[in-house]
Amino acid sequence: QVQLVESGGGLVQSGGSLRLSCAASGRTLIHYVIGWFRQAPGKERELLSAVTWGEGITYYADSVKGRFTISRDTAKSTVYLQMNSLKPEDTAVYYCAKKRRGESEYDSWGQGTQVTVSS
Repeated sequence: QVQLVESGGGLVQSGGSLRLSCAASGRTLIHYVIGWFRQAPGKERELLSAVTWGEGITYYADSVKGRFTISRDTAKSTVYLQMNSLKPEDTAVYYCAKKRRGESEYDSWGQGTQVTVSS
């Protein structure tokens, strides 16, 4: 079983930056995709970005393209989400999750980390 633990959330002013971390433990991730999601109160969960562990192929939602950058450190088994130019509407609980490549559903989730952007 792969366990995911997010960290790095907090309170930041509009225009500021945060870097979230998703530390993975357990089995090898070579065949997996790690995604970053967020969910704001009253809104559906949204996939923001994802990366394939083996090749480092990335995906970004239009809402964060150009502002957020996903990366991975295979030696540390950690995926990062660098968030720049944050806006109040980025306020949400941020989660990382994993799925096997080729599958549609993410099957393991972290506990989430709160990001609050003040105006």
